[in-house]
Amino acid sequence: RLLESMIPVKMINFPQKIAGELYGPLMLVFTLVAILLHGMKTSDTIIREGTLMGTAIGTCFGYWLGVSSFIYFLAYLCNAQITMVQMLSLLGYGLFGHCITLFVTYNIHFHSLFYIFWLGVGGLSTLRMVAVLVSRTVGHTQRLILCGTLAALHMLFLLYLHFAYHKVVEGILDTLEGPNMPPFQRVARDIPVVSNAVLNTTAKAIALTL
Repeated sequence: RLLESMIPVKMINFPQKIAGELYGPLMLVFTLVAILLHGMKTSDTIIREGTLMGTAIGTCFGYWLGVSSFIYFLAYLCNAQITMVQMLSLLGYGLFGHCITLFVTYNIHFHSLFYIFWLGVGGLSTLRMVAVLVSRTVGHTQRLILCGTLAALHMLFLLYLHFAYHKVVEGILDTLEGPNMPPFQRVARDIPVVSNAVLNTTAKAIALTL
């Protein structure tokens, strides 16, 4: 199913089959969360585990659930033959291309390489979803509205994750926890210097006692 999510279907004259399960899409969303956390740790962002984890989960699940609901609403208006579970499954497997693109470009920092993966890998996963929706929608106007909206949102989300996500999270961290502080460094604790007068007084007291 992961491989099928990268292969656009050619036959659009009859409704294409969509996997009606959410285990694979759920794992892909969690994988995308892990990749975003990896990208933040490899950057210069000060690590605050709780805030980073919550922001990444909110971003990925918010996109998956929010866009799936919005596209399902458009599909209902356009009389497309698709259920909410099928829409969640279709968009979830569509995130496989995002995971590959971000994992490669977070470790190899070349903008030209990102654009190649964005158009190639991300484009293939988007075309797969568009082809499935086209096969389940009747009418050229309805197909254009539904598929154009999904393709734009899916491709722009990948651009956002690569270029703007880090800056947005850093702004959230600054707002919640104050400006970024330099990393904490351990230094040797200075031993207080005892004056000679105190040492002499102590020595005289010991001598008198003896």
